[in-house]
Amino acid sequence: SESLPGESRLGPGTSMMSFTETSQLLQKELMNDYSYRVDGIPGMQDSQYDFNHVQSQPPPSAYMQRTAAGVGGGRMSAMPQSRGGHTGFGTRNTETARPMTSNRAAGYTAAGKQGKAFDPLGQGDKGNAKQLEKKTELSPEEKLREMEKDIHRLVEESAITREQGHLREALEKAKEAGKKERQLCRLREQQNLLDQLNVDLTYAVCLNLAIQHQANDNDNEALTIYTQIVKNKQYPFSGRFRVNMGNIYFKQEKWTAAIKMYRMALDQIPNNVQAIRFKIMRNIGHAFFKMHQFHDAVDSYENLLMQSAQHLDFMTGFNLILCYYALGDKDKMKSGFLKLLNIEQVGLEDFDEEEEIELNQVEQKQDASGARAQLEGDDALREDIKRRQREAARFIVNAANLIAPGMEKTPVQGYDWIIDSLNHHGFPRIGSEMEIAKSSFFLRRKEFDQAISVLKKFERKEPSLMACAATNLSFLYFLEAEHANAEKYADIAVKADRYNARALVNKGNCMFMNDEFERAKEVYLEAIGVSADCLEAIYNLGLVNMHIGKYQEALLAFDKLHSITHVNCEVMWQLGDIHEKLGNHSKAHEWFSLLVTSPKGRPTDPGVLARLANLFNKAGDETQAFHYHLESYRYWPVDMNVITWLGIYYVKQEMYEAAIPFFARASQIEPNEVKWRLMVASCYRRMGAYPAALKLYEDIHHSHPNDIECVRYLITICKEMKQKYDHYAAHLRKLERLQEAQNAQGHDDGDVGQGEDSPDSAGPGINQMFKMPPGRFENGQEDEMPNDLGQRSVELYEAEEAELPTKGPPKRRLAAPKASDEDDDWGNDELDDGLLPM
Repeated sequence: SESLPGESRLGPGTSMMSFTETSQLLQKELMNDYSYRVDGIPGMQDSQYDFNHVQSQPPPSAYMQRTAAGVGGGRMSAMPQSRGGHTGFGTRNTETARPMTSNRAAGYTAAGKQGKAFDPLGQGDKGNAKQLEKKTELSPEEKLREMEKDIHRLVEESAITREQGHLREALEKAKEAGKKERQLCRLREQQNLLDQLNVDLTYAVCLNLAIQHQANDNDNEALTIYTQIVKNKQYPFSGRFRVNMGNIYFKQEKWTAAIKMYRMALDQIPNNVQAIRFKIMRNIGHAFFKMHQFHDAVDSYENLLMQSAQHLDFMTGFNLILCYYALGDKDKMKSGFLKLLNIEQVGLEDFDEEEEIELNQVEQKQDASGARAQLEGDDALREDIKRRQREAARFIVNAANLIAPGMEKTPVQGYDWIIDSLNHHGFPRIGSEMEIAKSSFFLRRKEFDQAISVLKKFERKEPSLMACAATNLSFLYFLEAEHANAEKYADIAVKADRYNARALVNKGNCMFMNDEFERAKEVYLEAIGVSADCLEAIYNLGLVNMHIGKYQEALLAFDKLHSITHVNCEVMWQLGDIHEKLGNHSKAHEWFSLLVTSPKGRPTDPGVLARLANLFNKAGDETQAFHYHLESYRYWPVDMNVITWLGIYYVKQEMYEAAIPFFARASQIEPNEVKWRLMVASCYRRMGAYPAALKLYEDIHHSHPNDIECVRYLITICKEMKQKYDHYAAHLRKLERLQEAQNAQGHDDGDVGQGEDSPDSAGPGINQMFKMPPGRFENGQEDEMPNDLGQRSVELYEAEEAELPTKGPPKRRLAAPKASDEDDDWGNDELDDGLLPM
């Protein structure tokens, strides 16, 4: 046979093993060495392959060549050539061998060259290829395309920056994009490329600039750009941006212009885009609602009820109920509330189940606070669902609280209907909240028994609702002074939720009432640790610190509370009171003045005005003290301390006629106290109105016949008027003997100024109170009002300031009288005859 070109022929003595022998040898080797079985080899009984029809059988491997050379004894030793003899594998005769092709053409060698990489194509010596060279100069069209790319990049960056909250920076990028876009248009015009103007790019740049102006509250600029867009006929869908213009007018409270824009946008929205059309209708309803045109608002909102109310959301449903409520349509309120409950939104199907999961998570918060987020994976979708659930619950609760008291004949029936509807439509938790609202309604009407009966139903419900009801029950019992029950329900609420700050406050209040001040302080601190902005806990902490005498700690608590509330009157009052107790009168005056002069203060509070008057009196400013006492009396004319101070002030100024109304008012407030009527009579006598004074003394003697002081005054004024007084003198001697007898029997009783059957006479005896010897009236001297009258009246006012009555030395006087004025308070008369009690 002819050989292929370039091939060498085998010599006559060359021979090789047949294919069958080689295959059998290979099969034995594989079976012996690897326990491997090869099927389909020619000559085997279970062969699955038939090679008889193959013209060229596959060449043997290198392993087969080495094996054949070993078996053939030296016959295959000369086989390095690329091909064998003429009887190779190309023939059907398996006894003759086919010449083998060489595999060196692919660059393969049995042992590769050391340190040389595999490079069969010889490309390693050509060196690195040159980098692509940039065009030295761009064509005009390419320059314009590059500018378009820059404009696109600026528009995208502006939108992204706005989403990140950097509104000012986004506006700057939008302005830069607009500037470059105008420059691009001028270049195209100069190069006569107007046919390549990119209208869509201009549209995008203008719209983005308008949106950025609107986000930065540049309403006029935004409206100008929107107007240019919607008037350009090249933009087919620009009319819908009238919605944005309507939103700007809505923000500016230009309701009529907003409605006009919304309706023009609605005309340009096709009917097959129902979602956008219904949103625009909702905006129109909002605008009519703001204008108090409730009928038109109802028409707009009711359009959303089409197509099974699938486009109705909770906010629109709530606004619809508000319109029905404003119109007073009770039936529509019921139907609107039911429609609100039937609203279906994605993610709200398992509303109560989600709430229950949340409650279980709150109970396990202490043990698994860190692992909760990892196990559940609170991603953005779940957070959005939770937010929508909270919004839906808020709208439903607000609507229920609004219409419940007025939708039935009685508010109780309205609450019952609301609760039944909520339970029927799958909102049992909100129904339970409405039951608590029902109990709050009873509280506002002072129907405590019914409120307690409603709240007690929660003892058999889930722990969270039971804790809420127990907190309210504890508060109710605390108001009714049933501290045992209050503490019981406070413990229940704390046990159900250890992180309930209000329950902890109730528990601390019960401890405070049981005089467990230190424990109450600890509970208040725990409540503050749970909720740092719990105002009740901070306020009560300040009170308990004041009660145990820790004024500095109380001052810190009230200072913190003032930093939170700013203008809370109770807090400012406590701060002024603490500073006064600490002796810092200037700071106390500052706080009380702020309480009177601040816009949200109490300029007509008589207690604050009286405290300011007291501070001015301590500072020696009697004029300002008189002014604030008079203002306090004007707003609260029954304060005995203020009345006493004003009466004494007029007496010290010898303005007896002005002092009479104050002492008369005091006698009306305390009709059993004789001293006030005696003071009125003494004022008449100082004025020279003896008949009026005599008549008043006789009236006092008629109502209190055993009052020694009144009898002495009668004797004195009868002497002055030269009238008979023998019967008064005899009665006086009888009372004095009775007084001496009582002094002998019980010197410490202090009731010597009263007869046995005169419980209404003045309290202390004359001799003990005024240091006056008996029998002085026989000398015929005139009676006088006491010099220490002002001092004793001021003592009464000072006693009012102290929160806790104390026994001990005499109380501090507001202002000590001057020694030079002791003889001038009541004129030139002697001061021994007629000292009056205060």
